[in-house]
Amino acid sequence: MGAFFQRVFEEAGWDVMVSGRTTPVTARDLASVSDVLMVSVPIRETIQVVQDLAPHLSEDQVFCDLTSIKTGPVQAMLASKAQVVGFHPMFGPTASGLCGQAIIATPARCEKQTLEQILEVFRSQGARVTISTPEEHDRIMAVVQGLTHFVTLSMAETMRRVGVRPEDTSLFMSPVYQMEMSLVGRLLSQDPSLYADILELNPHVSPVLAACEASLSSIREIIDAKDTGAFERVFRENSLHFGEYCQAAADESDMLIAAMVKR
Repeated sequence: MGAFFQRVFEEAGWDVMVSGRTTPVTARDLASVSDVLMVSVPIRETIQVVQDLAPHLSEDQVFCDLTSIKTGPVQAMLASKAQVVGFHPMFGPTASGLCGQAIIATPARCEKQTLEQILEVFRSQGARVTISTPEEHDRIMAVVQGLTHFVTLSMAETMRRVGVRPEDTSLFMSPVYQMEMSLVGRLLSQDPSLYADILELNPHVSPVLAACEASLSSIREIIDAKDTGAFERVFRENSLHFGEYCQAAADESDMLIAAMVKR
């Protein structure tokens, strides 16, 4: 993501310097000259990098990160004297640009004018910015990312265990199933260490997965018992929980299905 945001800030007219494993410029070099220092490294390495840089920053600088987990990195950045803002881009480095993309910002100690100056870079290129706290971010991400990736990986693991390959189902696919399978394949085409970090390092993920396992067990018991009344009751309860989103999701997915059928 570092290279992606290098392009974003350069497009906004900022002077950008980059440090990486193969550059002669070190992160500490950047810490001594940068107005805004943005850390973009694997999740598991973020806190250590932040702790290494924190003593070298002053009150006039802004310390940021681009990590999918926010509480730990933001706490580590607060040990510095700098202003602190955590960011979580809700997309990957292959995105063509910021237009239509979502970014979560978790300002912890930052002057309003300074924060708005950075956020305007993102908004001016079409990004949708949501302000949150690190704790709330991680709690919601346990569902948005943790639960979603867990269920997607579990679907792949289940198919492997029952001996069914994607190509075995290709002639039987409905558009809805094809969308589901595309998400499974998309996940499995990426770096497993990223998803391991998202699932293992967010402390809110474990109770969400426990709730998921309990839900699966409960619904499985209903199905095994052929208790149609209980099944319909659970179905209706969840429909009520999702509320108006159900119809909105049906309408939006209908458009996606229509687009897939026309390909």
